[in-house]
Amino acid sequence: MADEPIIRGIDAHKTYNSGPVTVHALRGVNLEIPRGEMVAIMGPSGCGKTTLLNCFSGLDDLTSGDVQIEGVSLSGMDDDAKSRYRSRRMGFVFQSYNLLPVLTAAENVELPLLVAKVPAKDARRKALVLMEQVELNGWAGHKPAQLSAGQQQRVAIARALVNDPAIVWADEPTGNLDSETSAQIMDLLVRLNREQRQTLVLVTHDAIVSSRAHRILRMRNGQIVEETRSA
Repeated sequence: MADEPIIRGIDAHKTYNSGPVTVHALRGVNLEIPRGEMVAIMGPSGCGKTTLLNCFSGLDDLTSGDVQIEGVSLSGMDDDAKSRYRSRRMGFVFQSYNLLPVLTAAENVELPLLVAKVPAKDARRKALVLMEQVELNGWAGHKPAQLSAGQQQRVAIARALVNDPAIVWADEPTGNLDSETSAQIMDLLVRLNREQRQTLVLVTHDAIVSSRAHRILRMRNGQIVEETRSA
């Protein structure tokens, strides 16, 4: 792994003002993640896991502090620049899949490329390659409703990887899946992480899922309170 971190958080704070209540979702998080590492973030509900993922990926802004991705400060980008950066260099996998029901599996996978103005023929070719990588040969023409939960999540993973991102952010990617399907999805993510050397940041509550990561960060009250590495 490269010495220079691909993700660096510097004294990251995030505060939400909800009427009379102030919520300190992140309290001075300092974090470095090397390129190619798979990191699992764990902790109780409300501890700041998803807030960290959203702020470190540029989906949400920090209240103070900074996040640097590939040496570039997110706070120095406007919303359009962050959107362009995410579309080129990041992929996202969510618990709810977020597939468009009117599109086929292949159309869902190729969508990020079409948004990035990749020619349709090239986008379809790349989408089919990714569907093969996630073991969905023969399912390209099926709509999400015709797929199992595990197959839908595989489509979502293919979509997240189709633009060759440097970083994949995954928020409870196995949360809606049974234990057998969850294990299959984690096998897939581990294999893709190993083969493609993408950096993977994974929010999960599942100790079996987190055990597959290179490193586990445990959060409590908006802070990282413990760090363990896999054997």
